[in-house]
Amino acid sequence: MIPFTKAHACGNDFLIISEEAAAGYDKVELARRLCERNTGIGADGIEFFGWTGDFSGRIRLYNADGSIAEISGNGTRCVAAWMANELNLQAGDELSIETDAGVRVCKIDGFRESEIGGPTIMVTTDMDVPEFEARTVELADDTVIEGVYVSMGNPHFVILLDSPEQDVLRGGYPLDASERTLAMLDFSIDGRSWDEIGQEICFHPDFPEQTNVEFVHALGSQSEQINLVGIRIFERGVGPTSSSGTGTSATATAMIGVYGAVSPLEVAAPGGIQTVEWAGPGEKLYLTGPATLVARGEAW
Repeated sequence: MIPFTKAHACGNDFLIISEEAAAGYDKVELARRLCERNTGIGADGIEFFGWTGDFSGRIRLYNADGSIAEISGNGTRCVAAWMANELNLQAGDELSIETDAGVRVCKIDGFRESEIGGPTIMVTTDMDVPEFEARTVELADDTVIEGVYVSMGNPHFVILLDSPEQDVLRGGYPLDASERTLAMLDFSIDGRSWDEIGQEICFHPDFPEQTNVEFVHALGSQSEQINLVGIRIFERGVGPTSSSGTGTSATATAMIGVYGAVSPLEVAAPGGIQTVEWAGPGEKLYLTGPATLVARGEAW
């Protein structure tokens, strides 16, 4: 039997399994089997964890399809929440988590009980210094997509939807004023659905290691500068997801660094809103959001 904890960050869900418990298992097969939504536990990925100190650990992320990802911002935050719960930490305490993209320092901001699931822990993560550049991608039908390539330790291609041909087909972007979450939306670019285009870009030859893809729409402004955006995400190794920590960070990098948005920038995905603070090129980026512990159990 394999003990696990399930957690989610804005609906982006992960299993946390110790390296010791996973010893002897094929992790690729284990990730595919346990992450399967109908016949397994269901998750976007597994964070395999090992303690490296009293307040530090090492994680490696296997996506739902068995592929290895350098980092997940939401997955790292879920692990930080789990560590904080295990260690009975307090607001202001910090944790160090080593990922395949480097060490990420997570500060515990506070605790609250979730209406669904276990405790919810607010965490601010030092996401390190992003790198970005404007880039275009030509699709198989000769459509040219302008965007911004961003590295958050993993690859992203961010597309700003800013023309009538690249707009929402129905429903607008209705924000619930109390919950401040973004409704699930369907939109198209030149008559093709966002997830179809996201999949093509994800596997495009321009990205030999594949890429995550974010579609962005400006939602709010302050003094004519954007301070709130909505996103949909096609995640490498997973597909459409309700949220992404690195995707949120990459979106903010593109919006602040290229399109003139302001920091702090709120980024609303279908699973909820996260906040990014970034002073600009060459500076570290900070991501704040919730992580909820959902369940503990054992798997065969």
